[in-house]
Amino acid sequence: MNEIITNTMKGAAMGIAEVIPGVSGGTIAFITGIYERLLNDIKNLNFGLITTWRKEGFTAFWKQCDGTFFTSLMGGMSVGLVIGIFTITSLLETHPEPLWGFFFGLIIASCIVLRKEIISWNLGAYLMLIAGAVIAYAITIISPAEGSSNLVYVFFSAVLAICALILPGISGSFILLLLGMYSIIIPTLKHFLTTFDFSGLSIIATFAAGCITGLLLFSRALTWLFSKYKFETFAMMIGFMIGSLNKIWPWRNVDKISIKESGVIQSVSDYSTFLSLDRESYKILKEINVLPSQYQLGDPKLVMTIITTLIGFTIVIFISKYSKIKA
Repeated sequence: MNEIITNTMKGAAMGIAEVIPGVSGGTIAFITGIYERLLNDIKNLNFGLITTWRKEGFTAFWKQCDGTFFTSLMGGMSVGLVIGIFTITSLLETHPEPLWGFFFGLIIASCIVLRKEIISWNLGAYLMLIAGAVIAYAITIISPAEGSSNLVYVFFSAVLAICALILPGISGSFILLLLGMYSIIIPTLKHFLTTFDFSGLSIIATFAAGCITGLLLFSRALTWLFSKYKFETFAMMIGFMIGSLNKIWPWRNVDKISIKESGVIQSVSDYSTFLSLDRESYKILKEINVLPSQYQLGDPKLVMTIITTLIGFTIVIFISKYSKIKA
């Protein structure tokens, strides 16, 4: 029962993280010590499980698919997604700086923890570190595309987003943001959970099918990489997390926006005018990281943000040490 509760809480943390553009559920899975187990469990989901059930019974089937771990984790993740949709998205609007600070500290500590897993550094590991950082950084500076409710686009968006979910450092939500789908998927889920209106069910079902497909395909690729190039894979993951810090920096001024009604792209120079705009009337295309003293979007909340950054850092280090002691 203790293990079920613990795994449910880990799943909830992963679910919450996935709602936030810039934070990866894969990072949470790694720092809580379940990353490789989760990859193996996803990889083992195949039609052979049905054969096991028919020939050896439900108990053998449940053991082979690691049912208790997997269902408790997925159940927790579902709860976390709901919490994230209603709570974290609200905090992003009301207290973005401290929230980003918390995750900034979390990512830095995660890099330190993951670094300890690489026993031997070689040229390949250093190259993968650099490549991961460059790729993740490049992703963070891409301008968002226009979204679409076309079910084919929804499906492939889900495949890409779920692949990012299980990669530490690359956020599934941020991939959705780049594809223009964050403003379609999250509101659709929120509307369904609030009203139980089934009008958006086709989008939700298609997105879920894409997620399942992406998980089954990508988990096998990652498992193979871990078996053949473990240290290089870890190095690339550290690179991903380092590159993603560009998106998680707490103080970012908006530089360019697109007006949704007209499609006009304009630079932001007068922040008093910009802050008076209805948030639903525009889409942010480009942001610039700045020092707290240069922050134009309100109170930088410097002290609170520093505190939440330290809290995020400390939590990761504590979880890492606790997991090793427990093991």
